[in-house]
Amino acid sequence: MTSSSAVDRRNLVRVSLSSGVVVTLLQTATAVLGLRRGRRDYADAAWGPGLAAVAVTSAVVGNGSRARRWTTAALVTAWAARLESVMLGRLRSSDEEDSRYTDFLEGDGTAKVVAKVFATQAVAQLLVSAPVQVSAASATRGRRRWLFPLGVAVAVGGAVVEAVADRQKSAFMEQPRDQRPDVLDTGLWGISRHPNYLGDSLVWDGVWIAGAASAPPLLTLPAPTAMSYFLMYATGAKRTEEHMEERDGYRDYQRRVPFFFPWPRRG
Repeated sequence: MTSSSAVDRRNLVRVSLSSGVVVTLLQTATAVLGLRRGRRDYADAAWGPGLAAVAVTSAVVGNGSRARRWTTAALVTAWAARLESVMLGRLRSSDEEDSRYTDFLEGDGTAKVVAKVFATQAVAQLLVSAPVQVSAASATRGRRRWLFPLGVAVAVGGAVVEAVADRQKSAFMEQPRDQRPDVLDTGLWGISRHPNYLGDSLVWDGVWIAGAASAPPLLTLPAPTAMSYFLMYATGAKRTEEHMEERDGYRDYQRRVPFFFPWPRRG
């Protein structure tokens, strides 16, 4: 494969198959553990590790630029490690399943739960990580080489936004209930109602941009598009708001602060 060639299709098949096996094993193990303990929300803890596993697998199996493959793997793994610490802390803080899962899966049998949660998440992980897989099996194109450092910068910036937002939320929740405001509307939470999800989205936008240094960008565009949709509407921000709307002060917060992308406050 030369520096001007397109995707190495044979290598991409190996990368994708290997990634599929790794994700399937992880989701299967999580499903078995979660169902045994009655905690289907354990799926949350498998999201970051699954994406990191794909990035590392792609770096090992891919034959594209070694530096690019392993830089991407390190970036995704670092992002996943921080996210995992947040997820595990959340799961350990309660003996009860997250109500989002309980409501979503009410009345469903084991097969349906596996399909709706664990199998769906496996497919989502493979879709979101498509830029990582395709890039690992592609040569760097000279005229687009500059996209890699740009993408890394965007991803790192997104990771910082996500980490700061989570820290601000943790500090807010650590205050005694009778001493804290009804709603967190300061810091990043004063310019976006979901800055943690926004940061997460930027991470994967950055990964896509970095991958576009080698892989055809339109080929993997569905990946960041899908991730943004998941975070905004499917499993992230919108679903969170459905549980928050009846809390004191939240509807006023919705009126004042933009839903996702930062925008001047309305009051």
